[in-house]
Amino acid sequence: MRQVVLDTETTGLDPQSGHRVIEIGCVEIENRRLTGQQFQCYLNPQREIDEAAVEIHGLTLEFLADKLLFHQVVEEFIDFVKGAELIIHNAPFDIGFLNNEISLLASGREPLDTCCSVIDSLVLARKKHPGQRNSLDALCKRYHVDCSQRELHGALLDAEILADVYLAMTGGQTRLQLGAEESTNSDGKGKIRTLDRNRKPLRVLKASLKELEAHDKRLLEIDEASDNKCLWLKSNHPN
Repeated sequence: MRQVVLDTETTGLDPQSGHRVIEIGCVEIENRRLTGQQFQCYLNPQREIDEAAVEIHGLTLEFLADKLLFHQVVEEFIDFVKGAELIIHNAPFDIGFLNNEISLLASGREPLDTCCSVIDSLVLARKKHPGQRNSLDALCKRYHVDCSQRELHGALLDAEILADVYLAMTGGQTRLQLGAEESTNSDGKGKIRTLDRNRKPLRVLKASLKELEAHDKRLLEIDEASDNKCLWLKSNHPN
């Protein structure tokens, strides 16, 4: 499955009041792995930017004055996201702004959510953690995703952070490789993983007392974040 994590920065809060998109950032996930493929652009909004918005993302009209207009990047943008499952935090906001940009082109192009399916990670987080704060910053803290570089919001940086949060929130690590080889099965429809018989034996390292204490502390944190559903903790401490 191909997914694209998307975020935007804007001149204000409401496209119906004339506010515009000034940055688009996307990162690609395929089969639950970040591929390294990205799309990012700054856009000249041809209008003033609200001071409150500048305080959030730091993008000024002076910086954006020589950047491209939306109609100059729309083809490349649509080519990148078309057919993918979009993952967006508070999707109505970003989709609303991007669809407004598309409608302003008067080109007859269909809205973005007709060529892509959309997952709202905010809705997903609220279902998973009802009654808790589910902002991107709160989710980073909950799932131990490093957002220390996020002094200001940025569409590409926020998309990269959201990709890590989404993967953690929907299952975490999906594959562990230990010197294994892959071969195609007889019907050619899948992969059979076999271990290399000539691989070196794994070295066994026993945990120190300090490491065991840190491990127990981490399990308790996971148990608290998952509403007492840490199975590993229950198996180690049945009472």
